[in-house]
Amino acid sequence: MKELQPINQQVVLDITDDKEEKRTSSGLIIPDSAKEKPKTAPVAWMGQIEKAEIKPGDMVLFKPFTGTEMEFEGKKYLFLTYADILAKVVTTEKI
Repeated sequence: MKELQPINQQVVLDITDDKEEKRTSSGLIIPDSAKEKPKTAPVAWMGQIEKAEIKPGDMVLFKPFTGTEMEFEGKKYLFLTYADILAKVVTTEKI
């Protein structure tokens, strides 16, 4: 199995789309070009980042219109800098 090893404080997010057709409530199919791109994704790999607050497997929120999309072994990934990650998505208990 091949694995990517990002360098220069790069983070790789898994943005592989599900292949399900998206439809409106009236049944119209929404084309890929009209779909809103996700702003959250799981971390797949990371470069060596000192005192990183995330790790592979974490779900993160990232800046829109950032990074470079690439395909690797049939999956889509987004390469972006650590600074382009805005927050880590965590689940908490309701108080």
